[in-house]
Amino acid sequence: MLIFDIKRYAINDGPGIRITIFMKGCPLSCVWCHNPEGISSRKQKLYTKKKCIGCRTCVEACPEQALTFTPVGIVTDRARCSLCGTCGEVCPALAMEISGTEYSADALMMEIEKETVFMDRSEGGVTFCGGEPLLHPEPLLDLLCRCGERGIHRAVDTTLFARPEIVRGVMDNCELLLVDLKLMDSDKHKKYCGVPNELILSNLRMVAEAGHDFYLRIPLIEGVNADEENITRSAAFLASLPWKHRTVNLLPYHDIGKGKHEKLGTAYNPDHYAFATPSDETIERCRDIFAGYGIETIIGG
Repeated sequence: MLIFDIKRYAINDGPGIRITIFMKGCPLSCVWCHNPEGISSRKQKLYTKKKCIGCRTCVEACPEQALTFTPVGIVTDRARCSLCGTCGEVCPALAMEISGTEYSADALMMEIEKETVFMDRSEGGVTFCGGEPLLHPEPLLDLLCRCGERGIHRAVDTTLFARPEIVRGVMDNCELLLVDLKLMDSDKHKKYCGVPNELILSNLRMVAEAGHDFYLRIPLIEGVNADEENITRSAAFLASLPWKHRTVNLLPYHDIGKGKHEKLGTAYNPDHYAFATPSDETIERCRDIFAGYGIETIIGG
């Protein structure tokens, strides 16, 4: 399976100190995504222009002669590039990198087990993230079972855009789900995230009714979902679930994904939607609406 990042000492991906495994590939394409390199299921090249020192080492080393040094930096002929990674290996400034490294289950378990001392002392564990880990059910379930056999706490960060039987299989083999609720209106969800939301909402209700533990987060974006109608519908839906935590993490919008799109050579927010970080007044209004439905809110996390 392709992994695009492994984050150690993570403290925002579930309880305790954790190791977070980022799997490549996601069925959603959220315009504001802060990990756009996780959307594609294939390897991708990232180029950080400001790091480039113009030494041309990558140009000379490329076996496919796919790189050219220009006044605007290194340009890749994507028709010729084989994504072999040689440019990243030889770049002294780390301006070139390949997103997506092939790992076997055994290799990933070795990485996870290196962190058990920190997990044990902090009641932490492992979190499988993405992308969308449920896009890879067989290797995900294999890893979850292996971690369970070793007594490692397991969390899965998911959009819940997957067949219900896959969600049930993951529920049966992990202790915690981390779920984002982005929009209640399905047409708007498709507009901003690339897919409708009926399956997501249905799966979330199934998770709650099964009594499985989950944390709920809402990326709060002015101009997309921070309006009174969407927040009220979100609060009413969540209040209708048999849900023990009854706490929502509100995550104010940021454009960290913009820099990653530049590295990928792709456009951030190509349709120029009017995104903005919500004001303090908007955030407080959202918190008041959730409170009215008996739901506590935490900013960030």
